[in-house]
Amino acid sequence: MAIVAGVDFGTLSVRVSIVDSRRGRLGSATAEYPLFRKKEDPDHATQRHEDHMRAFAEAMRQALEVAGVDGRALEAIALDTTGSSVVPVGEGLEPLDEYYLWCDHRAKKEAALITEVAHREKLPHIEWCGGVYSSEWGFSKLLHWLRNNPDKRDRMVTALEHCDMVAAVLCGIRDLAQLPRSVCAAGHKWMWNESLGGLPPEEFLVKVDPLLAGVRAKLIGRYGTSDQIAGRLCEAWAERLGLRPGIPVPIGAFDAHWDAIGAGIREGDVVNVVGTSTCIMAIAHEVGLIPGVCGIVKGSIHPHYYGIEAGLSATGDIFDAVARRAGTTVANLSQGLERYRAGQTGLLRLTWDNGDRTVLVNAELGGVTLGWNLTHSAQDELFAAIEGTAFHTRVILERMAEHGVPIRRVINGGGIPPKNETLNRVYANVFNKPVLVPESEVTSLGSAIFAFLAAGTFKTIEEAQDALCPKYRTVAPDPAENAVYERLYPLYRKLYFGLGRPSAEPVPAGDVLPVLREVAERVRQGAGL
Repeated sequence: MAIVAGVDFGTLSVRVSIVDSRRGRLGSATAEYPLFRKKEDPDHATQRHEDHMRAFAEAMRQALEVAGVDGRALEAIALDTTGSSVVPVGEGLEPLDEYYLWCDHRAKKEAALITEVAHREKLPHIEWCGGVYSSEWGFSKLLHWLRNNPDKRDRMVTALEHCDMVAAVLCGIRDLAQLPRSVCAAGHKWMWNESLGGLPPEEFLVKVDPLLAGVRAKLIGRYGTSDQIAGRLCEAWAERLGLRPGIPVPIGAFDAHWDAIGAGIREGDVVNVVGTSTCIMAIAHEVGLIPGVCGIVKGSIHPHYYGIEAGLSATGDIFDAVARRAGTTVANLSQGLERYRAGQTGLLRLTWDNGDRTVLVNAELGGVTLGWNLTHSAQDELFAAIEGTAFHTRVILERMAEHGVPIRRVINGGGIPPKNETLNRVYANVFNKPVLVPESEVTSLGSAIFAFLAAGTFKTIEEAQDALCPKYRTVAPDPAENAVYERLYPLYRKLYFGLGRPSAEPVPAGDVLPVLREVAERVRQGAGL
């Protein structure tokens, strides 16, 4: 028997779970931290390192109290974070600014430039991250910071992903050569590829912008998978957290990747980590290039498989925005939503409210809703937004399957599926596949699994999953509902690629609104399609 702590830094709060290798989760606690946005700049999204660490210490103390566990009994601690969440640091790993959070899109121009130069120079790294570099990723954010902070450039000694920064701080690591660098973060967001020599070469980065000269040399450290140890908990942080110094801290990763582990992912599974955004995760022993995904990285999810990441830039954020504009909450607006049937609203929603992460990789897009009439309500829009995220997810699943990713099971993980049965039902009907929903929460469970590996409690991830991962309940597709979505999905797909690509040919869309009205009318009358 062993006890560890699994830590998950999300967009708005950190969760700490105290987990027993036999009894499972003993207790957990969360603590919030602020997200800084600017009304005049909707692309701005930042957080402060000191807020993260204050909340972390608070949540750890509370979790130990809830679990009834002496912190000195813990044998390891592991942590995941959002990403790409980037902070430039100076001497002693002192933050020079706030984190560029994963949802900060200010670096759109920088991302487009990186993509352009990568294709012009035939940089092979770009193909392993889907062929398009994103404003959500590391180099674009760092370049944006360098361009906009000339007074701080000379003080930057390196830049760190949130997961690497926290691990280094907890272990008291200050030597740049010893910094833990997550293969998950580096591979999916910084074009790191071991088979190509690691990061893109210096000559490429300088061609993007001379401000990137020397940056590659500053991004040194120990690049590794999460079955490797970042270091051991230092005395200062052990005292602050109420833990025993010297316990192992494995190399961290991104929250969605470890949520997939906590959801029990195996080869042939796709895990939709549905939260503020959606991360779509899969693993495979062998896989080729897939245009438009967020990266194919060996060891990023499971140390012994290629990890494939895709996703939506906003999901829960869209639901919240719909409710906020209506002056209510998602919980209130969802009351009665279970009575809605496929296509009944007559609305078709392209959920690009925060841009497109996959497969178009276009941060310039905005949400589009077609089919409005004078009687539509906010609740109608919420249901259409759920349908829209399901359609978008189906586009991604089809892209992955077309390029050899096996998809035998779909698991809906993340924070939303346990609380939103309408979403699970719609997804099953749109995919025409059973959707598995974990019977208990998996957030921070993946972190606990890697903590147990670091402690030597389990020999393999699969052994830990068998002991700790929850069972599933199955949401089966309804043939009648699926028939409606099979009529609507081609319209969505046509508009998705037609409106979403700047170079696309004009899309003949005269059939869209009439079909939406016809389908809605037939559904309301109970007539078959």
